Amino acid sequence: MVLTEERAAAVGAAAPTGRRSRRDWLWGYALIAPMALGLAVFYLWPIVQTLYLSFTESGVFGGQTWVGLDNFVALFGDEEMVGALRNTLLYSVLVLIGVPLSIVIAALLNVPGLRGLGFYRTLYFLPVVTMPAAVGLTWRYLYNGDFGPINYLLAQVGIDGPYWVSDPEFAIYAIAVVGIWTSLGYNAVLFLAGLQGIPKHYYEAASIDGAGRLRQFFRITLPLLTPTTFFVTVITLINALQVFDLVYLMIDTKSPALAGSRTIVYLFYEQGFVQNSRGYAAAIAVVLLALILLLTAVQFRLQKRWVHYE
Repeated sequence: MVLTEERAAAVGAAAPTGRRSRRDWLWGYALIAPMALGLAVFYLWPIVQTLYLSFTESGVFGGQTWVGLDNFVALFGDEEMVGALRNTLLYSVLVLIGVPLSIVIAALLNVPGLRGLGFYRTLYFLPVVTMPAAVGLTWRYLYNGDFGPINYLLAQVGIDGPYWVSDPEFAIYAIAVVGIWTSLGYNAVLFLAGLQGIPKHYYEAASIDGAGRLRQFFRITLPLLTPTTFFVTVITLINALQVFDLVYLMIDTKSPALAGSRTIVYLFYEQGFVQNSRGYAAAIAVVLLALILLLTAVQFRLQKRWVHYE
Protein backbone atom coordinates (compact mmCIF):
# COMPACT_ATOMS: atom_id res chain seq x y z
CA MET A 1 0.00 0.00 0.00
CA VAL A 2 2.86 2.28 0.81
CA LEU A 3 4.52 1.57 -2.56
CA THR A 4 1.27 2.27 -4.36
CA GLU A 5 0.91 5.65 -2.68
CA GLU A 6 4.51 6.53 -3.52
CA ARG A 7 3.97 5.62 -7.16
CA ALA A 8 0.76 7.63 -7.28
CA ALA A 9 2.53 10.61 -5.76
CA ALA A 10 5.36 10.27 -8.28
CA VAL A 11 2.96 10.05 -11.22
CA GLY A 12 0.91 12.98 -9.93
CA ALA A 13 4.03 15.10 -9.53
CA ALA A 14 5.40 14.17 -12.94
CA ALA A 15 2.32 15.16 -14.93
CA PRO A 16 2.21 18.82 -13.87
CA THR A 17 5.98 19.05 -14.37
CA GLY A 18 5.61 17.91 -17.98
CA ARG A 19 2.81 20.37 -18.62
CA ARG A 20 4.80 23.12 -16.89
CA SER A 21 7.85 22.37 -19.01
CA ARG A 22 5.77 22.53 -22.20
CA ARG A 23 4.23 25.77 -21.04
CA ASP A 24 7.68 27.23 -20.31
CA TRP A 25 8.80 26.36 -23.83
CA LEU A 26 5.78 28.10 -25.30
CA TRP A 27 6.40 31.20 -23.19
CA GLY A 28 10.05 31.18 -24.27
CA TYR A 29 9.11 31.06 -27.96
CA ALA A 30 6.53 33.81 -27.41
CA LEU A 31 9.12 36.07 -25.78
CA ILE A 32 11.70 35.67 -28.55
CA ALA A 33 9.09 35.87 -31.33
CA PRO A 34 9.31 39.70 -31.76
CA MET A 35 13.10 39.57 -31.98
CA ALA A 36 13.04 36.59 -34.34
CA LEU A 37 10.41 38.27 -36.51
CA GLY A 38 12.44 41.47 -36.72
CA LEU A 39 15.58 39.49 -37.56
CA ALA A 40 13.78 37.60 -40.32
CA VAL A 41 12.09 40.67 -41.82
CA PHE A 42 14.92 43.20 -41.63
CA TYR A 43 18.00 40.96 -41.99
CA LEU A 44 17.35 37.49 -43.40
CA TRP A 45 14.77 38.43 -46.04
CA PRO A 46 16.88 41.32 -47.46
CA ILE A 47 19.82 38.91 -47.77
CA VAL A 48 17.70 36.41 -49.69
CA GLN A 49 16.26 39.17 -51.85
CA THR A 50 19.73 40.56 -52.60
CA LEU A 51 20.99 37.11 -53.59
CA TYR A 52 18.07 36.75 -55.99
CA LEU A 53 18.55 40.24 -57.48
CA SER A 54 22.24 39.55 -58.08
CA PHE A 55 21.24 36.98 -60.73
CA THR A 56 18.84 39.37 -62.49
CA GLU A 57 18.88 42.51 -64.58
CA SER A 58 16.50 45.36 -63.85
CA GLY A 59 14.36 46.73 -66.63
CA VAL A 60 13.98 50.42 -67.41
CA PHE A 61 10.36 50.43 -66.26
CA GLY A 62 10.80 47.91 -63.43
CA GLY A 63 10.81 44.17 -63.26
CA GLN A 64 13.72 41.76 -63.39
CA THR A 65 15.12 39.44 -66.03
CA TRP A 66 17.07 36.34 -65.01
CA VAL A 67 20.65 36.60 -66.35
CA GLY A 68 22.41 33.97 -64.25
CA LEU A 69 26.06 34.73 -63.52
CA ASP A 70 26.37 37.55 -66.06
CA ASN A 71 26.52 40.23 -63.36
CA PHE A 72 29.36 38.49 -61.55
CA VAL A 73 31.28 37.87 -64.80
CA ALA A 74 30.98 41.55 -65.69
CA LEU A 75 31.84 42.55 -62.13
CA PHE A 76 35.21 40.83 -62.01
CA GLY A 77 36.15 42.39 -65.35
CA ASP A 78 35.11 45.88 -64.27
CA GLU A 79 38.06 48.23 -63.69
CA GLU A 80 35.97 50.36 -61.34
CA MET A 81 35.27 47.31 -59.18
CA VAL A 82 38.95 46.39 -59.09
CA GLY A 83 39.82 49.95 -58.11
CA ALA A 84 37.06 50.05 -55.46
CA LEU A 85 38.29 46.75 -54.00
CA ARG A 86 41.85 48.07 -53.87
CA ASN A 87 40.76 51.31 -52.22
CA THR A 88 38.60 49.49 -49.68
CA LEU A 89 41.38 47.11 -48.66
CA LEU A 90 43.88 49.97 -48.39
CA TYR A 91 41.47 51.99 -46.26
CA SER A 92 40.82 48.97 -44.02
CA VAL A 93 44.54 48.39 -43.45
CA LEU A 94 45.08 52.07 -42.63
CA VAL A 95 42.16 52.17 -40.19
CA LEU A 96 43.57 49.15 -38.33
CA ILE A 97 46.44 51.43 -37.27
CA GLY A 98 43.93 52.94 -34.87
CA VAL A 99 43.78 49.69 -32.86
CA PRO A 100 47.23 50.04 -31.20
CA LEU A 101 46.56 53.76 -30.76
CA SER A 102 43.35 52.88 -28.89
CA ILE A 103 45.31 50.53 -26.63
CA VAL A 104 47.73 53.31 -25.72
CA ILE A 105 44.90 55.76 -25.05
CA ALA A 106 43.04 53.21 -22.91
CA ALA A 107 46.21 52.48 -20.93
CA LEU A 108 46.72 56.19 -20.27
CA LEU A 109 43.09 56.61 -19.21
CA ASN A 110 43.47 53.64 -16.86
CA VAL A 111 46.21 55.28 -14.79
CA PRO A 112 45.06 55.38 -11.13
CA GLY A 113 44.47 58.86 -9.76
CA LEU A 114 44.43 60.59 -13.14
CA ARG A 115 42.83 64.03 -12.77
CA GLY A 116 40.04 64.91 -15.19
CA LEU A 117 39.53 61.27 -16.16
CA GLY A 118 35.83 61.76 -16.94
CA PHE A 119 36.61 64.75 -19.15
CA TYR A 120 39.21 62.84 -21.16
CA ARG A 121 36.90 59.86 -21.63
CA THR A 122 34.13 62.15 -22.86
CA LEU A 123 36.54 63.96 -25.17
CA TYR A 124 37.70 60.75 -26.84
CA PHE A 125 34.21 59.27 -27.08
CA LEU A 126 32.61 62.43 -28.50
CA PRO A 127 33.35 61.54 -32.19
CA VAL A 128 31.49 58.25 -31.75
CA VAL A 129 28.18 59.97 -30.98
CA THR A 130 28.66 62.77 -33.51
CA MET A 131 26.58 62.54 -36.69
CA PRO A 132 28.62 61.23 -39.66
CA ALA A 133 27.42 64.16 -41.78
CA ALA A 134 28.83 66.64 -39.27
CA VAL A 135 32.10 64.73 -39.08
CA GLY A 136 32.51 64.53 -42.85
CA LEU A 137 31.68 68.17 -43.53
CA THR A 138 33.87 69.41 -40.68
CA TRP A 139 36.88 67.46 -41.86
CA ARG A 140 36.24 68.51 -45.45
CA TYR A 141 36.55 72.11 -44.28
CA LEU A 142 39.70 71.29 -42.28
CA TYR A 143 41.24 69.62 -45.33
CA ASN A 144 40.39 72.47 -47.72
CA GLY A 145 43.51 73.24 -49.73
CA ASP A 146 42.86 76.98 -50.09
CA PHE A 147 41.60 78.16 -46.69
CA GLY A 148 41.58 75.05 -44.50
CA PRO A 149 43.06 75.33 -40.98
CA ILE A 150 45.43 72.39 -41.58
CA ASN A 151 47.14 74.01 -44.56
CA TYR A 152 47.14 77.35 -42.74
CA LEU A 153 49.08 75.85 -39.84
CA LEU A 154 51.45 74.11 -42.23
CA ALA A 155 52.04 77.39 -44.03
CA GLN A 156 53.13 78.97 -40.73
CA VAL A 157 56.11 76.60 -40.64
CA GLY A 158 56.92 76.94 -44.32
CA ILE A 159 55.13 73.83 -45.62
CA ASP A 160 52.92 74.07 -48.68
CA GLY A 161 50.04 71.72 -47.88
CA PRO A 162 48.37 69.73 -50.66
CA TYR A 163 44.71 69.61 -51.65
CA TRP A 164 44.01 66.73 -49.31
CA VAL A 165 40.64 65.53 -50.60
CA SER A 166 41.09 66.66 -54.20
CA ASP A 167 44.47 65.07 -54.90
CA PRO A 168 44.21 61.37 -55.90
CA GLU A 169 47.47 60.65 -54.08
CA PHE A 170 46.26 61.93 -50.70
CA ALA A 171 42.48 61.48 -50.67
CA ILE A 172 42.26 57.89 -49.39
CA TYR A 173 44.85 58.59 -46.68
CA ALA A 174 43.02 61.74 -45.58
CA ILE A 175 39.78 59.78 -45.31
CA ALA A 176 41.56 57.02 -43.37
CA VAL A 177 42.76 59.58 -40.81
CA VAL A 178 39.14 60.58 -40.21
CA GLY A 179 38.17 56.90 -39.96
CA ILE A 180 40.83 56.34 -37.32
CA TRP A 181 39.76 59.45 -35.42
CA THR A 182 36.11 58.41 -35.31
CA SER A 183 36.89 54.87 -34.09
CA LEU A 184 39.39 55.77 -31.36
CA GLY A 185 36.81 56.54 -28.68
CA TYR A 186 34.71 53.40 -29.13
CA ASN A 187 37.75 51.14 -29.28
CA ALA A 188 39.35 52.87 -26.29
CA VAL A 189 36.22 52.20 -24.19
CA LEU A 190 36.37 48.50 -25.09
CA PHE A 191 40.07 48.32 -24.26
CA LEU A 192 39.47 50.20 -21.02
CA ALA A 193 36.93 47.55 -20.01
CA GLY A 194 39.45 44.86 -20.92
CA LEU A 195 42.17 46.54 -18.86
CA GLN A 196 39.93 46.77 -15.83
CA GLY A 197 39.22 43.04 -16.15
CA ILE A 198 42.87 42.05 -15.74
CA PRO A 199 43.50 40.78 -12.17
CA LYS A 200 45.63 43.17 -10.13
CA HIS A 201 47.67 40.41 -8.49
CA TYR A 202 49.59 39.88 -11.74
CA TYR A 203 50.95 43.41 -11.52
CA GLU A 204 51.64 43.05 -7.79
CA ALA A 205 53.66 39.90 -8.41
CA ALA A 206 55.55 41.56 -11.26
CA SER A 207 56.36 44.57 -9.08
CA ILE A 208 57.75 42.31 -6.40
CA ASP A 209 59.98 40.68 -9.04
CA GLY A 210 61.25 44.11 -10.05
CA ALA A 211 59.40 44.58 -13.35
CA GLY A 212 58.77 48.19 -14.30
CA ARG A 213 55.59 49.64 -15.81
CA LEU A 214 56.82 49.31 -19.37
CA ARG A 215 57.80 45.68 -18.90
CA GLN A 216 54.47 44.96 -17.20
CA PHE A 217 52.64 46.52 -20.14
CA PHE A 218 54.32 44.28 -22.71
CA ARG A 219 54.50 41.11 -20.57
CA ILE A 220 51.15 41.25 -18.76
CA THR A 221 48.80 43.85 -20.24
CA LEU A 222 49.17 43.11 -23.94
CA PRO A 223 48.96 39.28 -23.66
CA LEU A 224 45.90 39.39 -21.38
CA LEU A 225 44.31 42.05 -23.57
CA THR A 226 44.47 39.90 -26.71
CA PRO A 227 40.79 38.72 -26.47
CA THR A 228 39.65 42.35 -26.51
CA THR A 229 42.17 43.16 -29.24
CA PHE A 230 40.80 40.33 -31.36
CA PHE A 231 37.21 41.53 -30.93
CA VAL A 232 38.11 45.15 -31.70
CA THR A 233 40.11 44.11 -34.77
CA VAL A 234 37.21 42.09 -36.16
CA ILE A 235 34.68 44.87 -35.59
CA THR A 236 37.00 47.57 -36.93
CA LEU A 237 37.74 45.60 -40.10
CA ILE A 238 34.05 44.88 -40.77
CA ASN A 239 33.17 48.56 -40.33
CA ALA A 240 36.08 49.66 -42.52
CA LEU A 241 35.05 47.37 -45.36
CA GLN A 242 31.62 49.05 -45.36
CA VAL A 243 32.83 52.66 -45.39
CA PHE A 244 30.65 54.95 -47.45
CA ASP A 245 29.57 58.10 -45.63
CA LEU A 246 33.04 59.64 -45.33
CA VAL A 247 33.75 59.15 -49.03
CA TYR A 248 30.32 60.44 -50.01
CA LEU A 249 30.58 63.56 -47.84
CA MET A 250 34.23 64.46 -48.33
CA ILE A 251 34.82 63.68 -52.04
CA ASP A 252 32.91 65.57 -54.72
CA THR A 253 31.33 63.49 -57.47
CA LYS A 254 33.34 65.39 -60.11
CA SER A 255 36.59 65.35 -58.13
CA PRO A 256 39.63 63.74 -59.80
CA ALA A 257 40.26 62.02 -56.47
CA LEU A 258 37.05 59.99 -56.65
CA ALA A 259 38.62 57.15 -58.64
CA GLY A 260 41.35 56.82 -56.00
CA SER A 261 38.94 56.85 -53.06
CA ARG A 262 35.83 55.08 -54.38
CA THR A 263 35.01 52.13 -52.11
CA ILE A 264 32.91 49.02 -52.73
CA VAL A 265 29.87 50.45 -50.95
CA TYR A 266 30.23 53.72 -52.84
CA LEU A 267 30.28 51.77 -56.11
CA PHE A 268 27.19 49.91 -54.92
CA TYR A 269 25.50 53.27 -54.33
CA GLU A 270 26.43 54.53 -57.78
CA GLN A 271 25.17 51.43 -59.56
CA GLY A 272 22.03 50.91 -57.51
CA PHE A 273 20.79 54.45 -56.86
CA VAL A 274 22.37 56.63 -59.55
CA GLN A 275 22.41 54.32 -62.58
CA ASN A 276 19.48 52.21 -61.35
CA SER A 277 21.31 48.96 -62.15
CA ARG A 278 19.93 47.05 -59.19
CA GLY A 279 21.01 43.60 -60.30
CA TYR A 280 24.60 44.70 -60.77
CA ALA A 281 24.51 46.56 -57.43
CA ALA A 282 23.17 43.44 -55.72
CA ALA A 283 26.09 41.46 -57.16
CA ILE A 284 28.46 44.03 -55.64
CA ALA A 285 26.74 43.61 -52.26
CA VAL A 286 27.08 39.81 -52.48
CA VAL A 287 30.79 40.10 -53.25
CA LEU A 288 31.23 42.45 -50.29
CA LEU A 289 29.38 40.01 -48.03
CA ALA A 290 31.61 37.16 -49.22
CA LEU A 291 34.72 39.28 -48.64
CA ILE A 292 33.65 40.15 -45.08
CA LEU A 293 32.86 36.50 -44.31
CA LEU A 294 36.21 35.38 -45.75
CA LEU A 295 38.32 37.90 -43.85
CA THR A 296 36.40 37.28 -40.63
CA ALA A 297 36.89 33.51 -41.01
CA VAL A 298 40.62 34.06 -41.54
CA GLN A 299 40.79 36.19 -38.41
CA PHE A 300 39.00 33.52 -36.36
CA ARG A 301 41.39 30.94 -37.77
CA LEU A 302 44.49 32.95 -36.91
CA GLN A 303 43.31 34.03 -33.46
CA LYS A 304 44.21 30.59 -32.08
CA ARG A 305 47.87 31.49 -32.56
CA TRP A 306 48.01 34.83 -30.78
CA VAL A 307 44.92 35.24 -28.54
CA HIS A 308 45.53 34.17 -24.95
CA TYR A 309 42.59 33.42 -22.70
CA GLU A 310 43.17 33.45 -18.96
